[in-house]
Amino acid sequence: MDARLDILASTTVGKALKHLMAAGKTVKESPLPAATQELVALRVSQINGCAVCLDMHTKEAAAAGETAVRLHLVAAWREATVFTGAERAALELAEEGTRVADVAGGVSDEVWARAAEHHDEEQLTALVLLISFMNMANRMNLITRQPAGDYVPGQFH
Repeated sequence: MDARLDILASTTVGKALKHLMAAGKTVKESPLPAATQELVALRVSQINGCAVCLDMHTKEAAAAGETAVRLHLVAAWREATVFTGAERAALELAEEGTRVADVAGGVSDEVWARAAEHHDEEQLTALVLLISFMNMANRMNLITRQPAGDYVPGQFH
């Protein structure tokens, strides 16, 4: 597949990415556990079908020590026993926050309450930013048909 645009060569994207990467770094440095961040990034990208982000976050998670079993089971997290209650709540929030068109009124109070049971306000804020950021990145990659498979862990750090 050929990309419609070379977005990394774009001056406009370069200027925007500088700010987006700074925001991403802020989320990475937040009190939200790194494993949860990668699992959420994967789930959002699975829902949206973003191969570039799946490539990146699968490899980053593996490089950080995430197990293959957990990576493979993210798509079926409800039935899997390998995720903590906090991770499950974050994945549920990520799903409803991504599928906003499928849920009248956006994220339900029940899903938010479950997330709030496991995450403090700073972690919830990081989750909201991460889910929003991943949806934006997924859409940019899908619209421009960015190819996947060549990502090297740490490439954008």
